[in-house]
Amino acid sequence: MLRYFIEISYKGTNYHGWQIQPEAISIQEEINKAISTILQEKIEVVGAGRTDSGVHAEQMFAHFDSSVSVDNNHLHKFNAILPDDIVLKKCFLVHNDAHARFDAIERSYEYRIYLGRDPFLLETTWQFYHQAPDVKKMNEAANILMDYTDFECFSKVKTDVKTFECKISKAFWKQEGNHLIFCISADRFLRNMVRAIVGTLLDVGFEKIDLAQFKSIIESQKRSKAGASVPAKGLFLTGVKYNF
Repeated sequence: MLRYFIEISYKGTNYHGWQIQPEAISIQEEINKAISTILQEKIEVVGAGRTDSGVHAEQMFAHFDSSVSVDNNHLHKFNAILPDDIVLKKCFLVHNDAHARFDAIERSYEYRIYLGRDPFLLETTWQFYHQAPDVKKMNEAANILMDYTDFECFSKVKTDVKTFECKISKAFWKQEGNHLIFCISADRFLRNMVRAIVGTLLDVGFEKIDLAQFKSIIESQKRSKAGASVPAKGLFLTGVKYNF
């Protein structure tokens, strides 16, 4: 058997997340069906992670095993039968032990907010129609994240993880015109972590909490202390890094 990596982009609006679920359409299921159909064998792709319902990906990776020698012609055929909102950008041979999830050394996300109204961005940004938050204060709070490694307070309560430890390598806000974007990279992320962080940082930006309270929320390790999770539609997985 040969092992292949695929690079994937998708708009998550119409899907119940990456992972296959009973009676719900998922990105993983659509890719499995397309590749299995073209290669005429049962294919099950393994993703670099799991994006939740409605979350998008500019760059996701997955691997699969096949007895077929796959080339660029196959890639075009995969895309021809995939839905238009899922695109396989690359397919390449890797060593048989390569693993899309376990070999990833860094993942990056962006959360995108639009300050105003734009009908063409409704499905890919969270739109604010009111006063903008204080970006300087939110960046001061974002810097605090890198002083910690336990982020249980930003994790979904019912989760099967063994540890809440994550090493955040960057976290900052940038503003480009009416676009307000939160960028974050880490070795791993917990379920719902980015959306909970953004919601809590916005509480700082709207002066609902101060920096000392932000620190105490992290140290509490309690999800109930942190801010609300922001809507999924503004969240993008933007990159996954490997050492090969």
